Amino acid sequence: MDLRQKVTTAFTEKFGSPPPLLVQAPGRVNLIGEHTDYNDGFVLPMAIDRGIWLALRPREDDQVAVHSLDFGETAVFHLSNLQNTNSGWAEYLKGVAWALQADGYTLRGWEGVMAGNVPKGAGLSSSAALELATARAFQQLSGFDWDAAKMAKLSQRAENKWVGVNCGIMDQMISAAGQAGHALLIDCRSLDAQLVPLPPALDGSGTAVVILDTTTRRGLVDSAYNERRQQCEAAAAHFGVTALRDVSIGEFLAEADNLPELTRRRARHVITENLRTLNAAKAMQNADAALLGQLMNESHASLRDDFEVTNEALNVIVTIAQAQDGCFGARMTGAGFGGCAVALVHEAKVAGFVTAVSDQYHQQTSHSPKIYVCHPSDGASAITQN
Repeated sequence: MDLRQKVTTAFTEKFGSPPPLLVQAPGRVNLIGEHTDYNDGFVLPMAIDRGIWLALRPREDDQVAVHSLDFGETAVFHLSNLQNTNSGWAEYLKGVAWALQADGYTLRGWEGVMAGNVPKGAGLSSSAALELATARAFQQLSGFDWDAAKMAKLSQRAENKWVGVNCGIMDQMISAAGQAGHALLIDCRSLDAQLVPLPPALDGSGTAVVILDTTTRRGLVDSAYNERRQQCEAAAAHFGVTALRDVSIGEFLAEADNLPELTRRRARHVITENLRTLNAAKAMQNADAALLGQLMNESHASLRDDFEVTNEALNVIVTIAQAQDGCFGARMTGAGFGGCAVALVHEAKVAGFVTAVSDQYHQQTSHSPKIYVCHPSDGASAITQN
Protein backbone atom coordinates (compact mmCIF):
# COMPACT_ATOMS: atom_id res chain seq x y z
CA MET A 1 0.00 0.00 0.00
CA ASP A 2 1.44 3.40 -0.92
CA LEU A 3 1.47 6.28 1.55
CA ARG A 4 -1.48 8.06 -0.02
CA GLN A 5 -3.66 4.96 0.41
CA LYS A 6 -2.26 4.33 3.87
CA VAL A 7 -3.18 7.75 5.29
CA THR A 8 -6.53 7.79 3.45
CA THR A 9 -7.51 4.41 4.91
CA ALA A 10 -6.33 5.32 8.41
CA PHE A 11 -8.15 8.67 8.28
CA THR A 12 -11.39 7.03 7.11
CA GLU A 13 -11.19 4.47 9.92
CA LYS A 14 -10.46 7.14 12.54
CA PHE A 15 -12.98 9.80 11.48
CA GLY A 16 -15.69 7.75 9.74
CA SER A 17 -15.43 9.40 6.32
CA PRO A 18 -12.72 9.91 3.69
CA PRO A 19 -10.38 12.91 4.03
CA PRO A 20 -11.39 16.00 2.02
CA LEU A 21 -7.72 17.01 1.66
CA LEU A 22 -4.37 15.29 1.17
CA VAL A 23 -0.99 17.05 1.21
CA GLN A 24 2.49 15.68 0.61
CA ALA A 25 6.04 16.98 0.71
CA PRO A 26 9.19 15.12 -0.36
CA GLY A 27 12.57 14.38 1.13
CA ARG A 28 15.64 15.20 -0.94
CA VAL A 29 19.10 14.18 -1.99
CA ASN A 30 21.83 16.63 -2.98
CA LEU A 31 23.42 15.63 -6.29
CA ILE A 32 26.39 18.00 -5.93
CA GLY A 33 27.34 21.13 -3.99
CA GLU A 34 28.38 19.97 -0.51
CA HIS A 35 29.38 22.30 2.32
CA THR A 36 28.82 25.21 -0.07
CA ASP A 37 25.52 26.37 1.42
CA TYR A 38 26.95 28.15 4.48
CA ASN A 39 29.54 29.73 2.19
CA ASP A 40 26.74 31.48 0.24
CA GLY A 41 27.41 29.13 -2.67
CA PHE A 42 25.48 26.81 -4.97
CA VAL A 43 23.73 23.48 -4.36
CA LEU A 44 21.95 21.09 -6.72
CA PRO A 45 19.41 18.95 -4.83
CA MET A 46 16.44 17.02 -6.15
CA ALA A 47 13.21 16.05 -4.44
CA ILE A 48 12.87 12.26 -4.16
CA ASP A 49 9.82 10.02 -4.45
CA ARG A 50 9.79 9.48 -0.70
CA GLY A 51 8.20 11.92 1.69
CA ILE A 52 5.47 12.75 4.19
CA TRP A 53 1.74 12.44 3.48
CA LEU A 54 -1.04 14.02 5.53
CA ALA A 55 -4.77 13.25 5.24
CA LEU A 56 -6.75 15.95 6.99
CA ARG A 57 -9.92 17.97 7.44
CA PRO A 58 -10.55 21.46 8.88
CA ARG A 59 -11.77 22.11 12.39
CA GLU A 60 -13.98 24.95 13.56
CA ASP A 61 -11.62 25.88 16.40
CA ASP A 62 -7.88 26.63 16.65
CA GLN A 63 -6.83 23.11 17.63
CA VAL A 64 -4.46 21.00 15.52
CA ALA A 65 -4.55 17.25 16.18
CA VAL A 66 -2.33 14.93 14.13
CA HIS A 67 -1.94 11.19 14.55
CA SER A 68 1.41 9.81 13.33
CA LEU A 69 1.14 6.26 12.02
CA ASP A 70 4.94 5.94 12.15
CA PHE A 71 5.26 6.88 15.82
CA GLY A 72 1.88 5.54 16.95
CA GLU A 73 1.05 8.72 18.84
CA THR A 74 -1.11 11.84 18.49
CA ALA A 75 0.05 15.43 18.86
CA VAL A 76 -2.49 18.05 19.93
CA PHE A 77 -1.86 21.80 20.27
CA HIS A 78 -3.74 25.10 20.08
CA LEU A 79 -2.72 27.82 17.62
CA SER A 80 -3.53 30.53 20.20
CA ASN A 81 -1.27 28.95 22.83
CA LEU A 82 1.80 27.44 21.18
CA GLN A 83 4.35 26.06 23.63
CA ASN A 84 7.59 24.24 22.95
CA THR A 85 7.55 21.11 25.10
CA ASN A 86 10.44 19.32 23.35
CA SER A 87 7.99 16.64 22.25
CA GLY A 88 9.93 15.33 19.25
CA TRP A 89 8.23 15.33 15.84
CA ALA A 90 5.32 17.47 17.04
CA GLU A 91 7.64 20.47 17.49
CA TYR A 92 8.18 20.67 13.73
CA LEU A 93 4.43 21.19 13.21
CA LYS A 94 4.22 23.70 16.06
CA GLY A 95 7.31 25.50 14.76
CA VAL A 96 5.76 25.98 11.32
CA ALA A 97 2.52 27.28 12.89
CA TRP A 98 4.58 29.66 15.05
CA ALA A 99 6.62 30.94 12.08
CA LEU A 100 3.53 31.46 9.90
CA GLN A 101 1.62 33.31 12.63
CA ALA A 102 4.65 35.45 13.50
CA ASP A 103 4.77 36.45 9.82
CA GLY A 104 1.16 37.63 9.92
CA TYR A 105 -0.75 34.62 8.58
CA THR A 106 -4.12 33.79 10.14
CA LEU A 107 -4.33 30.03 10.59
CA ARG A 108 -7.21 27.59 10.92
CA GLY A 109 -7.20 24.41 13.01
CA TRP A 110 -7.30 20.93 11.49
CA GLU A 111 -7.06 17.25 12.32
CA GLY A 112 -5.61 14.35 10.43
CA VAL A 113 -3.34 11.37 10.00
CA MET A 114 0.30 11.40 8.91
CA ALA A 115 2.80 8.85 7.56
CA GLY A 116 6.20 9.02 5.91
CA ASN A 117 8.75 6.84 4.14
CA VAL A 118 11.87 9.02 4.18
CA PRO A 119 14.50 6.85 5.92
CA LYS A 120 15.24 8.31 9.36
CA GLY A 121 18.79 9.38 10.09
CA ALA A 122 19.99 8.91 6.52
CA GLY A 123 20.35 12.63 5.82
CA LEU A 124 17.48 12.71 3.31
CA SER A 125 15.67 15.47 5.15
CA SER A 126 12.54 13.99 6.64
CA SER A 127 12.35 17.11 8.83
CA ALA A 128 12.00 19.50 5.86
CA ALA A 129 9.37 17.18 4.35
CA LEU A 130 7.37 17.36 7.59
CA GLU A 131 7.70 21.16 7.73
CA LEU A 132 6.59 21.72 4.14
CA ALA A 133 3.70 19.25 4.38
CA THR A 134 2.54 21.18 7.46
CA ALA A 135 2.92 24.52 5.65
CA ARG A 136 0.91 23.12 2.72
CA ALA A 137 -1.85 21.96 5.09
CA PHE A 138 -2.14 25.40 6.68
CA GLN A 139 -2.00 27.11 3.27
CA GLN A 140 -4.84 24.99 1.89
CA LEU A 141 -7.13 25.37 4.87
CA SER A 142 -6.33 28.99 5.73
CA GLY A 143 -6.68 30.21 2.15
CA PHE A 144 -3.43 32.07 1.48
CA ASP A 145 -1.33 31.84 -1.71
CA TRP A 146 1.50 29.30 -1.97
CA ASP A 147 4.87 31.03 -2.36
CA ALA A 148 7.47 28.24 -2.41
CA ALA A 149 10.50 30.39 -1.49
CA LYS A 150 8.64 32.17 1.32
CA MET A 151 7.27 28.91 2.75
CA ALA A 152 10.79 27.45 2.58
CA LYS A 153 12.21 30.42 4.51
CA LEU A 154 9.49 30.26 7.17
CA SER A 155 9.99 26.49 7.54
CA GLN A 156 13.73 27.06 7.92
CA ARG A 157 12.98 29.68 10.59
CA ALA A 158 10.83 27.11 12.39
CA GLU A 159 13.69 24.61 12.40
CA ASN A 160 16.32 27.21 13.40
CA LYS A 161 14.39 29.10 16.07
CA TRP A 162 11.70 26.71 17.34
CA VAL A 163 13.31 23.27 16.99
CA GLY A 164 16.83 24.66 17.50
CA VAL A 165 18.61 23.05 14.53
CA ASN A 166 20.90 25.41 12.62
CA CYS A 167 20.16 24.17 9.07
CA GLY A 168 20.67 26.04 5.82
CA ILE A 169 17.89 26.76 3.32
CA MET A 170 18.53 23.92 0.84
CA ASP A 171 16.33 21.21 2.36
CA GLN A 172 13.24 23.38 2.73
CA MET A 173 13.71 25.02 -0.68
CA ILE A 174 13.83 21.77 -2.64
CA SER A 175 10.95 20.25 -0.66
CA ALA A 176 8.87 23.36 -1.44
CA ALA A 177 9.85 23.94 -5.06
CA GLY A 178 10.93 20.60 -6.56
CA GLN A 179 9.56 19.44 -9.89
CA ALA A 180 9.26 15.93 -11.34
CA GLY A 181 12.11 15.04 -13.70
CA HIS A 182 14.32 17.88 -12.48
CA ALA A 183 16.87 18.90 -9.89
CA LEU A 184 17.03 22.48 -8.63
CA LEU A 185 20.12 24.69 -8.85
CA ILE A 186 19.87 26.98 -5.81
CA ASP A 187 21.93 30.09 -5.18
CA CYS A 188 22.14 30.01 -1.38
CA ARG A 189 22.75 33.76 -1.20
CA SER A 190 19.90 35.11 -3.34
CA LEU A 191 17.65 32.00 -3.16
CA ASP A 192 17.31 32.21 -6.93
CA ALA A 193 16.48 28.72 -8.15
CA GLN A 194 16.58 27.17 -11.60
CA LEU A 195 15.11 23.82 -12.62
CA VAL A 196 17.50 21.55 -14.52
CA PRO A 197 16.45 18.21 -16.05
CA LEU A 198 17.99 14.91 -15.03
CA PRO A 199 20.06 13.94 -18.09
CA PRO A 200 19.32 10.81 -20.15
CA ALA A 201 21.98 8.26 -21.01
CA LEU A 202 23.70 8.53 -24.41
CA ASP A 203 21.46 5.84 -25.90
CA GLY A 204 18.38 7.86 -24.93
CA SER A 205 17.48 5.66 -21.96
CA GLY A 206 16.64 7.24 -18.65
CA THR A 207 18.94 7.63 -15.68
CA ALA A 208 18.14 6.94 -12.04
CA VAL A 209 19.55 8.44 -8.89
CA VAL A 210 20.53 5.72 -6.44
CA ILE A 211 21.03 6.54 -2.77
CA LEU A 212 23.53 4.29 -0.99
CA ASP A 213 23.15 4.35 2.78
CA THR A 214 26.33 3.01 4.37
CA THR A 215 24.33 2.44 7.61
CA THR A 216 27.24 4.01 9.48
CA ARG A 217 26.64 7.00 11.71
CA ARG A 218 29.31 8.92 13.53
CA GLY A 219 29.17 11.15 16.57
CA LEU A 220 31.00 14.48 16.76
CA VAL A 221 29.52 15.54 13.40
CA ASP A 222 28.32 18.81 14.94
CA SER A 223 31.73 19.77 16.29
CA ALA A 224 33.48 18.81 13.03
CA TYR A 225 30.85 20.76 11.08
CA ASN A 226 31.35 23.86 13.23
CA GLU A 227 35.11 23.51 12.85
CA ARG A 228 34.74 23.43 9.02
CA ARG A 229 32.55 26.53 9.12
CA GLN A 230 35.15 28.39 11.18
CA GLN A 231 37.93 27.34 8.79
CA CYS A 232 35.89 28.61 5.83
CA GLU A 233 35.19 31.91 7.62
CA ALA A 234 38.92 32.30 8.32
CA ALA A 235 39.69 31.74 4.64
CA ALA A 236 37.04 34.28 3.58
CA ALA A 237 38.50 36.82 6.04
CA HIS A 238 41.96 36.26 4.52
CA PHE A 239 40.55 37.21 1.10
CA GLY A 240 38.63 40.15 2.58
CA VAL A 241 35.21 38.86 1.46
CA THR A 242 32.04 37.93 3.31
CA ALA A 243 32.01 34.34 1.99
CA LEU A 244 34.19 32.00 -0.07
CA ARG A 245 31.54 32.19 -2.79
CA ASP A 246 33.12 35.58 -3.67
CA VAL A 247 36.59 34.14 -4.39
CA SER A 248 37.29 33.16 -8.00
CA ILE A 249 39.52 30.21 -8.81
CA GLY A 250 42.10 32.65 -10.23
CA GLU A 251 42.16 34.70 -7.04
CA PHE A 252 42.50 31.55 -4.98
CA LEU A 253 45.42 30.19 -7.03
CA ALA A 254 47.25 33.53 -6.89
CA GLU A 255 46.99 33.63 -3.10
CA ALA A 256 47.01 29.90 -2.22
CA ASP A 257 50.66 29.78 -1.08
CA ASN A 258 49.98 32.50 1.50
CA LEU A 259 47.26 30.49 3.24
CA PRO A 260 47.93 28.01 6.06
CA GLU A 261 47.86 24.51 4.56
CA LEU A 262 44.65 23.38 6.26
CA THR A 263 42.79 26.60 5.45
CA ARG A 264 44.00 26.33 1.85
CA ARG A 265 42.55 22.85 1.44
CA ARG A 266 39.23 23.79 3.00
CA ALA A 267 38.96 26.89 0.77
CA ARG A 268 39.98 24.92 -2.32
CA HIS A 269 37.14 22.47 -1.79
CA VAL A 270 34.47 25.16 -1.47
CA ILE A 271 35.71 27.26 -4.38
CA THR A 272 36.09 24.30 -6.75
CA GLU A 273 32.82 22.72 -5.54
CA ASN A 274 30.91 25.87 -6.48
CA LEU A 275 32.43 25.64 -9.97
CA ARG A 276 31.58 21.93 -10.21
CA THR A 277 27.98 22.62 -9.17
CA LEU A 278 27.49 25.32 -11.82
CA ASN A 279 29.13 23.06 -14.42
CA ALA A 280 26.91 20.15 -13.33
CA ALA A 281 23.79 22.26 -13.99
CA LYS A 282 25.13 23.08 -17.47
CA ALA A 283 25.87 19.40 -18.10
CA MET A 284 22.27 18.55 -17.17
CA GLN A 285 20.91 21.22 -19.50
CA ASN A 286 23.11 19.76 -22.25
CA ALA A 287 21.85 16.20 -21.53
CA ASP A 288 25.43 15.16 -20.66
CA ALA A 289 25.17 12.38 -18.07
CA ALA A 290 28.86 11.47 -18.49
CA LEU A 291 30.05 14.97 -17.52
CA LEU A 292 27.63 15.14 -14.59
CA GLY A 293 29.02 11.81 -13.36
CA GLN A 294 32.62 12.98 -13.75
CA LEU A 295 31.86 16.10 -11.69
CA MET A 296 30.26 13.94 -8.99
CA ASN A 297 33.42 11.80 -8.86
CA GLU A 298 35.61 14.91 -8.56
CA SER A 299 33.36 16.25 -5.81
CA HIS A 300 33.87 13.09 -3.75
CA ALA A 301 37.65 13.27 -4.12
CA SER A 302 37.59 16.89 -2.95
CA LEU A 303 35.35 16.08 0.04
CA ARG A 304 37.66 13.18 0.94
CA ASP A 305 41.04 14.86 0.48
CA ASP A 306 40.54 18.62 0.91
CA PHE A 307 37.50 18.90 3.18
CA GLU A 308 38.06 15.59 5.02
CA VAL A 309 34.41 14.82 5.78
CA THR A 310 34.15 11.25 4.44
CA ASN A 311 34.76 8.08 6.42
CA GLU A 312 36.02 4.64 5.40
CA ALA A 313 32.53 3.28 4.72
CA LEU A 314 31.68 6.19 2.41
CA ASN A 315 34.96 5.85 0.53
CA VAL A 316 34.45 2.10 0.13
CA ILE A 317 30.87 2.32 -1.14
CA VAL A 318 31.70 5.19 -3.54
CA THR A 319 34.70 3.32 -4.97
CA ILE A 320 32.57 0.21 -5.49
CA ALA A 321 29.77 2.23 -7.11
CA GLN A 322 32.12 4.08 -9.46
CA ALA A 323 33.50 0.77 -10.75
CA GLN A 324 30.10 -0.66 -11.77
CA ASP A 325 28.86 -0.95 -15.32
CA GLY A 326 26.25 1.74 -15.97
CA CYS A 327 27.40 4.08 -13.19
CA PHE A 328 28.19 7.57 -14.50
CA GLY A 329 29.50 8.83 -11.16
CA ALA A 330 29.11 8.66 -7.38
CA ARG A 331 29.92 10.77 -4.33
CA MET A 332 29.14 11.14 -0.67
CA THR A 333 26.13 13.37 0.00
CA GLY A 334 25.14 15.29 3.10
CA ALA A 335 27.31 16.47 5.97
CA GLY A 336 29.54 13.40 5.82
CA PHE A 337 31.37 11.25 8.41
CA GLY A 338 28.95 8.43 7.52
CA GLY A 339 25.45 8.39 6.13
CA CYS A 340 24.79 8.25 2.41
CA ALA A 341 26.40 8.39 -1.00
CA VAL A 342 24.56 9.14 -4.24
CA ALA A 343 25.14 7.64 -7.70
CA LEU A 344 23.83 8.42 -11.19
CA VAL A 345 23.08 5.14 -12.96
CA HIS A 346 21.80 4.04 -16.39
CA GLU A 347 18.19 2.99 -15.79
CA ALA A 348 18.60 -0.35 -17.56
CA LYS A 349 21.60 -1.22 -15.36
CA VAL A 350 20.08 -0.30 -11.99
CA ALA A 351 19.16 -3.84 -10.85
CA GLY A 352 22.66 -5.20 -11.48
CA PHE A 353 24.21 -2.10 -9.93
CA VAL A 354 22.21 -2.48 -6.71
CA THR A 355 23.08 -6.17 -6.35
CA ALA A 356 26.79 -5.69 -7.04
CA VAL A 357 27.20 -2.71 -4.70
CA SER A 358 25.27 -4.42 -1.93
CA ASP A 359 27.28 -7.65 -2.18
CA GLN A 360 30.72 -6.05 -2.51
CA TYR A 361 30.12 -3.48 0.24
CA HIS A 362 29.01 -6.22 2.63
CA GLN A 363 32.08 -8.32 1.76
CA GLN A 364 34.46 -5.42 2.36
CA THR A 365 32.90 -3.88 5.51
CA SER A 366 30.55 -6.53 6.99
CA HIS A 367 27.87 -3.79 6.97
CA SER A 368 24.69 -4.28 4.95
CA PRO A 369 23.85 -1.11 3.02
CA LYS A 370 20.35 0.21 2.44
CA ILE A 371 19.86 1.22 -1.18
CA TYR A 372 17.06 3.42 -2.54
CA VAL A 373 16.42 3.94 -6.25
CA CYS A 374 14.89 7.40 -6.63
CA HIS A 375 13.40 9.60 -9.31
CA PRO A 376 13.11 13.39 -9.13
CA SER A 377 9.66 14.35 -7.86
CA ASP A 378 7.33 17.27 -7.27
CA GLY A 379 7.68 19.51 -4.24
CA ALA A 380 4.96 20.09 -1.63
CA SER A 381 1.52 19.69 -3.18
CA ALA A 382 -2.13 19.25 -2.26
CA ILE A 383 -4.92 17.03 -3.53
CA THR A 384 -8.51 18.08 -2.80
CA GLN A 385 -10.98 15.21 -2.71
CA ASN A 386 -14.72 15.65 -3.19
